[in-house]
Amino acid sequence: MFNPRFIKDIAERAISTFVQAWGAAMAIPGPSLIDSLKVAGVAAIICVGKAVAASKVGDPESASIGKG
Repeated sequence: MFNPRFIKDIAERAISTFVQAWGAAMAIPGPSLIDSLKVAGVAAIICVGKAVAASKVGDPESASIGKG
């Protein structure tokens, strides 16, 4: 499961999720920069958890839930 392809795939997904969640949190009034980073960090952690779980369902060499 933790081969180079899987690591690259999960890193790409986690980074993009972090950036998207941070941008969304910054777009609404209220949260501070630190709060927005916390939200983005939690989203990235959930993304990593989903990718690990997906490898049990889909292709074990990928973070995708799809079979191929």
